[in-house]
Amino acid sequence: MINFNYETDFLLEDEKVISSWIVSTIAAEDYNLDEINYVFCDDDYLHKLNVEFLKHDTLTDIISFDYSVGKTIQGDIFISVERVKENAADYEVSFDEELRRVIIHGVLHYCGYKDKTDKDAQVMRDKENFYLNQLD
Repeated sequence: MINFNYETDFLLEDEKVISSWIVSTIAAEDYNLDEINYVFCDDDYLHKLNVEFLKHDTLTDIISFDYSVGKTIQGDIFISVERVKENAADYEVSFDEELRRVIIHGVLHYCGYKDKTDKDAQVMRDKENFYLNQLD
């Protein structure tokens, strides 16, 4: 089950389409879905989580808490809508494209992909692009 929650003045368009896309991505990666809760929030909300739980005093676009067991995915993904808007402008892409990239980025972490090294980050980016093309 995919749940979308809002802690800021933002509503995701096409929740059903995005939810189906996420479910398809998880299945394509040979994982099973239990539950993912997406929480769309602002910078302040996400910054507080970043400081409290990760001890990082920085702004970020996404934080995911992974409760998965084996190949069964469960977790909470927090996304700062403000950060996504700013990143979209910085990367010269649409807000929707950047938002979808961040949405699937969290899922790919749950599927075992990392992005700490340059090599891993490139694999992650390639997977993001692949699944973004699946949505379009």
